[in-house]
Amino acid sequence: QSGVNTVALADAIRARLAEIEKTLPPTFEMRLVRDDSEFIRASLHAIQEHLILGGILAAIIVLIFLRNFRSTIIAAVAIPASIIGAFGVMSALDFTLNQMTMLALTLMVGIVIDDAIVVLENIYRFVEEKGMSPFQAAIEGTREIGLAVMATTMSLLAVFLPVGFLGGIVGRFMSSFGLTAAAAIAISLIVSFTLTPMLAARWIKPPPDHQVHDDSRRGFYRFIDRFYTRLLEWSMAHRLVIVGACAMVIVSIVPLFRASGVNFTPNEDESRFQMTVRLPVGSSLAATQSLMDRISREIRRDLPGVTDVQAIAGFGGGGGGSNIGVLFVRLTPIADREESQQELIVRARQMTQPYRQSAIISVQGSSGLSFAGGRGAAIQYALVGPDLDRLDEYTAKAVGSLTDSPTLVDVDRSYQPGLPELRIDIDRARAADLGIRVQDISQTVNALIAGQEVTTYNAASDQYDVVLKAQDSFRRTPDSIAAATVRTASGELVQLRNLVTFTEGSGPASIDRLNRQRQITISANPAPGIAQAQAQTDLEAAFDALDMGPGYNLVTSGQSRELGRAAYYFAIAFALSFIFMYMVLAAQFESFIHPVTILLTLPLAVPFGLLASLMFGQQLNIYSALGVLLLFGIVKKNAILQIDHTIGLRAKGLPRYDAIIRANRDRLRPILMTTLALVAGMMPLVIGSGPGAETNRSIGILVAGGQLMCLLLTLLAVPVFYSLFDDAAQSPAWGRASKRLEQARLSVARALGRGRVPASHGADR
Repeated sequence: QSGVNTVALADAIRARLAEIEKTLPPTFEMRLVRDDSEFIRASLHAIQEHLILGGILAAIIVLIFLRNFRSTIIAAVAIPASIIGAFGVMSALDFTLNQMTMLALTLMVGIVIDDAIVVLENIYRFVEEKGMSPFQAAIEGTREIGLAVMATTMSLLAVFLPVGFLGGIVGRFMSSFGLTAAAAIAISLIVSFTLTPMLAARWIKPPPDHQVHDDSRRGFYRFIDRFYTRLLEWSMAHRLVIVGACAMVIVSIVPLFRASGVNFTPNEDESRFQMTVRLPVGSSLAATQSLMDRISREIRRDLPGVTDVQAIAGFGGGGGGSNIGVLFVRLTPIADREESQQELIVRARQMTQPYRQSAIISVQGSSGLSFAGGRGAAIQYALVGPDLDRLDEYTAKAVGSLTDSPTLVDVDRSYQPGLPELRIDIDRARAADLGIRVQDISQTVNALIAGQEVTTYNAASDQYDVVLKAQDSFRRTPDSIAAATVRTASGELVQLRNLVTFTEGSGPASIDRLNRQRQITISANPAPGIAQAQAQTDLEAAFDALDMGPGYNLVTSGQSRELGRAAYYFAIAFALSFIFMYMVLAAQFESFIHPVTILLTLPLAVPFGLLASLMFGQQLNIYSALGVLLLFGIVKKNAILQIDHTIGLRAKGLPRYDAIIRANRDRLRPILMTTLALVAGMMPLVIGSGPGAETNRSIGILVAGGQLMCLLLTLLAVPVFYSLFDDAAQSPAWGRASKRLEQARLSVARALGRGRVPASHGADR
């Protein structure tokens, strides 16, 4: 039932089946063919391993940079503190431990430690470079970096909170991801302002004999610092070159996105797949079962890794007659197979090729997201119009043209013509003369063929319905039905052949409607290696070439419709994230310009994320969209650290150029630490295998690869953008615009009766 935990229910059923199995005769064997909880349990176990391993790897990065075991422990404590705190929020929101919530926590491993790293690194720098005691350094270091940490965390919340309110089916399970991630991030802020400074004040040891280093850039980090400083100085001397490179990177988003395929969800290996078989309309149940038995024997014999095959005739997943059946194929676990589930599906299609002359066969993997209609196919469309014959003509032509398409397989339509039927036309005038109602005739025919409940039979605690129906010999042919009698008003019996006319014909197995119009559903699967979006484009092109008449429209259905909805809702989430991030940053920095400088780094990260996905053969999906949002939050955090420290140094009287160089050198180490900690925390997702690996890999590669590849460019672009906007703020045009804005602000304030208004502290306000 809706809302019931799948794993708990499956455990209860398994326990009950174990009791039932003991009562079976010795020749009977009960075998489990399909259990969704197995994949859920296995994928959850894999994500738990990734969560623990990612936390350890992130802590190792801190140890490499700070070369201090105590400092590493202080930073690493933020991970369990934030994750365990997020469990409390999940419980309050009634979230369960599932793939989405655990994926959110795994991705947050490298982020919740960021705030602690930034605060701890600043405290550590105060101890090493300024000779402060750990207690005083904890106070002063946290105070100096507090605004930047607050800005990064609040802007990260602005990224993930909109995900928690996505609409559509995607929003139903993405909301738990967004809110869980937001909870972990919010708790990490509290930890970094309380637990981290407290532990630093007590555990950090000052240098021996209170020796003060000129800087903390020693060891291997010294070479990184020198290399970056030289690049930064060159970039400040060639600002237009950096701007041009950034422009080229942003423009590359379009070709990279087109080169990246788009799917609804990744092709996950769940160690199972299913096959739907449809014979011509009117085929008997025995004929359907016979064909399915032959196919199941061949699959069990010739397909490696198959443990069980269950063939059910007369069942099509979404309903069906005697000519439809489904095969559930169970595979050995991924670790015990040499071929993937997708490779085995391709082989199954090839094996069933000889049977496709007399039957329509579709093969697809089992998905955690199922939609009505389309036999579980990834691509579903519905042709809607007023005339069923025209719909039949159009869909038949389109399906015929797509049979040999290189981008589509298993092309089919829901319309099944040719169902034998017997039409009964009543001679109403003769029936009226004899005093026979039309209702009496219809009830007689219905009772003979379908049966009619007449009473119930009670046997102890059981109750059975008693249905009256003619024997097969009296309802097998039109003549036998015509011999049935109806009673006239005078009480005489009249045979049906004197009142009705029988006409044999054929018709559709079912007539479906959408918005009160008739429809025919077209379903297909993308060919191996082809993205769902590209396959959908080819299917739409086939219908566009038909030049259909007015009133006939092709509309998306199933996964195809949800793919379009997901794109729409994610576009809204992106827009809201940008707006909220700008508002948060504008409030934090009390500036309209600095948020623009920071947000300009976001489009720089997208092409590198797309490039990383292409390099590793990944196609985009709804999880990749989450990765883009996560990438926005990470890149923006680095820019905030750079801008905030630059502003602070300039406020102390340092010239702009010197402040830019010094600020970016000071913030290079925490940026490298947080970035590498994030990447290290995601490495288990990137290189992991097993259940759920494709979902984890699609988001892990995009985030980790994109962040690594765009890191150097953003480290150079942010100071360049800052200096360019600062030049613009000093221009006469900006000064005049600022004066007008200030006058307008004063006028509004006086009109509202607020009295004296404080003067602004800078033109960019």
